[in-house]
Amino acid sequence: MTNVPPTPSGLRGAVDLSSLVDRANRPPAQQGAPGAVPTTGAAPAGAPGSEAGGDLTLPSLVIDVTDQTFQDVLQLSSIVPVIVDIWAEWCGPCKQLSPILEQLTEEYAGRVVLAKVDADTNPQLVQAFQAQSIPTVAAVIGGRPLGLFVGALPEAQVRDVFEQVLQAAEQNGVAGRVAVDGAAPGPDGAEAEPEPLPPHHQAAYDAIEQGDYATAIHEYKTAIAQDPHDQMAVAGLAQVSLLDRLQGRTADEIRSAAGDAPTDVQAQLAVADLDISGGHVEDAFGRLLDMVPTVFGADREALRVRLVEYFELIGSEDPRVVAARRRLASALY
Repeated sequence: MTNVPPTPSGLRGAVDLSSLVDRANRPPAQQGAPGAVPTTGAAPAGAPGSEAGGDLTLPSLVIDVTDQTFQDVLQLSSIVPVIVDIWAEWCGPCKQLSPILEQLTEEYAGRVVLAKVDADTNPQLVQAFQAQSIPTVAAVIGGRPLGLFVGALPEAQVRDVFEQVLQAAEQNGVAGRVAVDGAAPGPDGAEAEPEPLPPHHQAAYDAIEQGDYATAIHEYKTAIAQDPHDQMAVAGLAQVSLLDRLQGRTADEIRSAAGDAPTDVQAQLAVADLDISGGHVEDAFGRLLDMVPTVFGADREALRVRLVEYFELIGSEDPRVVAARRRLASALY
C-alpha cells in the first residue's frame, strides 16, 4: 500500500525519545549534564495538567518546539495528544502538508496540539523520531511517541490519522482539551474565515476529498493552462497524479512486478512512485536516473517527465533535487 494511515492498534512506536524525556525529567541544574543515562519514557511526574482529562490554556494550538523545549510537548501530551510535524523551509511536500495539519488542529478545537519541529535546527529530535526524510509526522500521547507517516498526504487521509490518534489517546486516558488564550475573533465575534482558494484549486481540493483524482487532475491542468506560472497548481498536479497512479495497487504487487522485470521502464516507474509516496526520495531518484542512460526514445522521455514531476513535488530548493537535476542533465546531454 502507499502511505495508508495506520489503525490505532497498528500505530508504530519505533521512536526513541528517552534522551529527551530524561532531559525533561532532570532538575534544571542537571540539564545537559555529561554522562547522564536515560531512564524513563514517561511524561514528567507532576507536570501541569497531568491528571487525565485535565484542561490547559495556551497562546496557540500550534507551537514551535526545539531540542531544548521538547519537554513542553511531553507535559502537554498528558492532557491532549500532540501531533509532531518535522519539516524544513526548503521542503516542497512540507509546504503542502503543514497547512493541512494546522487547519485540522484548529478544527479539532483544543482536542489536539500541533508541535512543529524545524529539521534543520533540531538534530536531536530528527534523530529521536528517526526522520530519515521529511515531512515526518508523529504523535506523543502520555509521554509515549507514536510514528504516524512520512511524506505529504491529502487532507482526507490526514483527518483519518487524527481520528485514530484521538482514539488511541482516549484508550490511554488522555482526553483533555486545550483552550486558546486571547484568540482573535472576527468582526462578528466569530473566528476569521480563511482566505478562499482559487476556483480550480478548490474544485481539485474537493475532488481529492472524494477520492476523485481524475477530476482533480483535470482541474489542476485547467489552472495551469490559465496561468503557467501557478506553482501551487503544478505541485498539486504532481501530487494527485502520484496518488492516482498508486490507487488500487499494493506495495507487494508493485515490487514483485519490478523484481520480475528489472529493465521494464513502466515497472520501475511504479516502484519509484511507491518510494516517493513513502518518503524514500533518494531511492526513487536513483532508480530512475540509473535507467536513463540505458534506454532511448519514448522510454527515456517517460523517465525524464517522471523525474521532473518528482522535482516539482519535492521542491526545487531541496538539495536532493538539485543533485538529481544535475545528474539528469548530464545523462540527457
